[in-house]
Amino acid sequence: MAIVVNMDLMLVRRKMTLTELSQRVNVSVTNLSLLKTGKVKGVRFSTLNAICRELECEPGDLLEYAPDFA
Repeated sequence: MAIVVNMDLMLVRRKMTLTELSQRVNVSVTNLSLLKTGKVKGVRFSTLNAICRELECEPGDLLEYAPDFA
């Protein structure tokens, strides 16, 4: 897929665990893990908003377009 999720990087920068983020945004660890690994087909804007609020970042810090030319 051409969309890369950089949540790991933002979690490290903010010194936050996935479990802590899960509790703060009220989304299960499983769902955040699936998002983090790029195994989801979509994300709600409300979820993205909550993640950005807690990680103090922009959506572009989490999501990157990297076209695959395979």
